[in-house]
Amino acid sequence: MEELKSIIRDIPDFPKKGIIFKDITTLLADAKSYQRMVDLLAHRYIGEKIDKVVGVEARGFIIGAALAYKLGAGIVLVRKPGKLPSETFKKSYELEYGSDTLEIHIDAIKKGERILIADDLLATGGTMAAVVDMVNSMGGELVECCFMAELEFLNGKEKLPAGKVHSLLKF
Repeated sequence: MEELKSIIRDIPDFPKKGIIFKDITTLLADAKSYQRMVDLLAHRYIGEKIDKVVGVEARGFIIGAALAYKLGAGIVLVRKPGKLPSETFKKSYELEYGSDTLEIHIDAIKKGERILIADDLLATGGTMAAVVDMVNSMGGELVECCFMAELEFLNGKEKLPAGKVHSLLKF
């Protein structure tokens, strides 16, 4: 894991002063590291009978689509408002400074389907908590929320269901 962590570059003062941004594009651009990361995440869910992987805009699409392919599951997209062409279920949620809204197609998850939610990074947990709410409201059975990386010092895991979070890399 340390080898994968070392490939992720730190960008100081992005997007604002005092923040050290974890830039995963360096890992994604390295074919062997990207493949290893996807394989390590997917291995955890082999035999779990995942019906759909929910990818959260936008970098969650990169992780979610690869996992769905490896697991033989469908991929469902959670997007910002106005990006999905059919009827959607909307969920608004609070952020540190304001609010945001996410959408998912109303027919994307059927009652009882086993759902894995995937994203690149767990930070404060607000966005992922909203996605978990969406999955539950639609009748999906949450298997787990999985992340390529987690910023543990932000305590995002506390906003998510206990025992339903897996992060490959921890900072």
